[in-house]
Amino acid sequence: MTAVTDEDQGNGTTETGEPKEKEKEKEEARSKDGRWDDGLIARRAAAADPRGGDSGTEHSRTDGGSTDSTGSTGPSDLTGPSDPAGPSAPAGSPPDEDDVRPQVEAYGPSGGPLPTRLDALRELVGLSRARLDRDTLAEAGRVLDEAAARQRLSSRHTVVAIAGATGSGKSTLFNALAGTQISDTGLRRPTTSQPIACSWTDGAAGLLDRLAIPGRLRRRPHPGPAAFDEALQGLVLVDLPDHDSAATAHRDQVDRVLALVDAVIWVVDPEKYADAALHERYLRPLAGHAEVTFVVLNQIDRLPGEAADLVLDDLRRLLDEDGMALGEHGEPGATVMSLSALTGDGVPELREMVGRFVQDRTAATRRLSADVDAAAARLRPVYVAEGRPGLGERAREEFTDRLAEAVGAAAAGQAAEREWRRNAGRACGTPWLRLWRWYESRGLPGSLDRMGQALAPPEEESTARQRVEQAVRIVADDASAGLPAPWAQAVREAAFNGAKGLPEALDELAAKAAAGGGSAKGSGGSGRFGTASGRGPATGVALGGRPAKPPRPKWWPAAVLAQVSMTLLQVFGGLWLLGQIVGVLEPGLVVPALIMLAGVVGGPLVEWSCAAAIRGPARRYGQDAERRLREAAAGCGRARVLDPVSAELARYREVRERYVAVTEFSTTGQ
Repeated sequence: MTAVTDEDQGNGTTETGEPKEKEKEKEEARSKDGRWDDGLIARRAAAADPRGGDSGTEHSRTDGGSTDSTGSTGPSDLTGPSDPAGPSAPAGSPPDEDDVRPQVEAYGPSGGPLPTRLDALRELVGLSRARLDRDTLAEAGRVLDEAAARQRLSSRHTVVAIAGATGSGKSTLFNALAGTQISDTGLRRPTTSQPIACSWTDGAAGLLDRLAIPGRLRRRPHPGPAAFDEALQGLVLVDLPDHDSAATAHRDQVDRVLALVDAVIWVVDPEKYADAALHERYLRPLAGHAEVTFVVLNQIDRLPGEAADLVLDDLRRLLDEDGMALGEHGEPGATVMSLSALTGDGVPELREMVGRFVQDRTAATRRLSADVDAAAARLRPVYVAEGRPGLGERAREEFTDRLAEAVGAAAAGQAAEREWRRNAGRACGTPWLRLWRWYESRGLPGSLDRMGQALAPPEEESTARQRVEQAVRIVADDASAGLPAPWAQAVREAAFNGAKGLPEALDELAAKAAAGGGSAKGSGGSGRFGTASGRGPATGVALGGRPAKPPRPKWWPAAVLAQVSMTLLQVFGGLWLLGQIVGVLEPGLVVPALIMLAGVVGGPLVEWSCAAAIRGPARRYGQDAERRLREAAAGCGRARVLDPVSAELARYREVRERYVAVTEFSTTGQ
């Protein structure tokens, strides 16, 4: 039944030809069974309102508009039989308190995993905006928007769309389920040009507004068994245009509505059930929505004998190839059956299954869960890594080793050890040897002292910079190995951005570390990377500069005193012999010769003993210098490269946890 015409109302009859009074009696009889029309209840409550019925639940028919119980105003909710009780109802007849109850409830599931998954998906999108482009997150954002919109609307209604190809008989099935001729059928194609909705109960205006179905295309089922079937109360059935229509606008409407409904009944016929357009464009992409999908083989009256069963088996095979789970043997999945909408064969079974599906009131939750699964499946390549990516201790140690090699920590330690030995030789060596070394240092341009003060050659500076860049590149590759492309790129960018200015920072921090934590003052020239190390005298070991003067151990004064004593013995013995030669002293060569020999032999012996004694401290001093430079390089590399890389990896682990929360309760296994 469609709508009551003005002419029928003027004659006092309904579309069925019965008097309005008789129709009113039927409506009153239905109310005793507890099946009140929510529009009737609202109008009776408005009539009983002493303020004139200005209620937020009133369904006003003025100018074709309606206001559902959610307060949304739009086109008329439904067109169908006129309510027997309207504004003319007695104002003093209050509605039954047991029957006055809200017909529209906000969709607010208090339990289940869906709210948690939606929150996790929302957090995932928020954390990923700085790393992923807008197109990648577009589908997830759409799912969140549609979920929020659906949850604000009625949870008592289930929106089921009937979709199919041209000539499949979907409009005939739509009329058979509604119990009346609502959607036009015929040989002209396309027959259905716009979506047509049929709602078994009121309160679905918000859902139909969301589907953009105008009021003139909203219907109610014909009064009869189909309309009063308790199992179908809450069903909103939508007949869609042909998905293979030659009109592009029709196909666009199908795609738009299919993205918004709670479930879909796909109607196929024996001729085009294997159509590639159906399977590749719809069934295969929507395979994850199997729990809210019905696939109906129509027109089995055209198939002789067992042909219907053979075609149905082949249809199941195609659905299995599409990846759609079939709900057989009590397992969740798509419902597949055969019927004839024209003869009615199998229609009652479909109506019964749809009724159980509607009364379960989980279709919207299943649809939203499947949408979340589909969005998560599309995001999987940008969140799921291969293996266990990260920055292990071995990679960190290798990075430190490369930086230490780049700053020349080992060479600096060896230079510090040689410097210790040189100072020991100066302090504990014989005066004659010290005099020779002094002469050598001042007279020879290539002496060791001058080489220590020389600047690092340009080729060494270039090599050191290349080693730093190589170290950063290797640690970035190690940290990003196995990561999805966007996060791997973020890790590499963090490493390379931190490496800017790293050679200069290494030069300065190494100088501070070598100075024992004091002010970083170099030798007045360039460091290893060609940067100014500081000004003033050297108080530390700058990279490539002259090492600081090592401290002297406590036993050095004793060694110096012994060396002075040996020198005095040589001088004393030599003067004694000289006095004997010139005749000033009495002859006696043995004693002065022995004294002089003791000084000559004792000096090198003391020097050799000191050299043996300083071997261990010199090595430890060199190792300490190498350690300080190594720690300085490691600290600088950690602050500039490793910490930013670790921060990016921590961010990835956080979004990965959110992604796991999204997929943890997946209903489709995606």
